[in-house]
Amino acid sequence: MHAAIIQFPGTNRESDMAAALRLATGREPKMVWHAETSLPSGIDLVVLPGGFSYGDYLRAGAIAAHSPVMREVAKAAEAGTLVLGVCNGFQALCEANLLPGALMRNASLKFVCREVKLEVVSADTPFTRLYGEGEVIRTPVAHADGNYFADQASLDRLEGENQVIFRYAEGTSPNGSQRDIAGICNARRNVLGMMPHPEDFTEEAHGCLDGLRLFKGLAQALEVAA
Repeated sequence: MHAAIIQFPGTNRESDMAAALRLATGREPKMVWHAETSLPSGIDLVVLPGGFSYGDYLRAGAIAAHSPVMREVAKAAEAGTLVLGVCNGFQALCEANLLPGALMRNASLKFVCREVKLEVVSADTPFTRLYGEGEVIRTPVAHADGNYFADQASLDRLEGENQVIFRYAEGTSPNGSQRDIAGICNARRNVLGMMPHPEDFTEEAHGCLDGLRLFKGLAQALEVAA
């Protein structure tokens, strides 16, 4: 697996993401600055990590969505390249219309940083292939704008087409997301956005390894496809 991590002004979780990818694949991911107009050759995974791109001005992820590199991310997604957006990356994917809906201010109007439980709603993606459908896993969250919103028709379509991938479980939703949605994918199932941070539960020192399977599953999926 050859991964690229996109960096915007205000990104602050790229090192955590790089460590998780390195652990799962044994390869060093490439860092790509937001002003670049091309992606490195041979990339089969693009990651938009967490942080506060452009200080979350206008809306979280709204300015990042118009960075030059996002045109290349959109082209890569259209060509079938896997794209993962975590937290601020999820916000940017929605703002760039690579995923439906929007991430709004938490219902509490407060920044939330804690562990939550996630139900794996669908294991039928390259991102979730090492989880069991219906399995409940642990992940941390750290966000102020994680309240997923879409109109009812879009929500019904996401549910009906099996595009809801993660849901906050056991009453642990930290933000008021509609239908407890924590992560969704596109219709083609190669673009995933999620608010929780799987990269921070990948080592024994983290106290949990539930996030590691996401990255190992990606590596395996790409090996099979190669």
